[in-house]
Amino acid sequence: MLALYEGSLPVEEILRDWYGTYHDKNYGAFINFVGIVRDEGGIEGLSFDIYEPILRSWFDAWQEKAKAQGAYLLMAHSKGDVLNHQSSYIAAVLSPKRRVALEMIDAFVEDFKASAPIWKYDIIDGKREYALERSTALKNSGLLKG
Repeated sequence: MLALYEGSLPVEEILRDWYGTYHDKNYGAFINFVGIVRDEGGIEGLSFDIYEPILRSWFDAWQEKAKAQGAYLLMAHSKGDVLNHQSSYIAAVLSPKRRVALEMIDAFVEDFKASAPIWKYDIIDGKREYALERSTALKNSGLLKG
């Protein structure tokens, strides 16, 4: 399940909903990761643009990997502005065995950082500035040359 929210994520509500929905589905592990915007480099927060069709395709491919191991993935991400000390990203893995969930959450979060079509901007003095030094180029992306 992939959910996108405007602004910061309501972490407690999301985790409570996920747990309430899946705790009785016979998964033995529910491992989650919550990303929090850090106060660094003079930023007030971060702002995010998302290309949803590619994000959904990327997530669906990961969901198939999870399914092959008897696991299930959950993810929530922010669109727009998220201020310091608020959450912009939550990921979770449900699986019958903890080892599968522990390994998958690590691989999923790392691949998310490298491959998800989400563009990050710093918020400085109320304005968005592209965070080039903290961005990763997407595979097969770039400018076409004529």
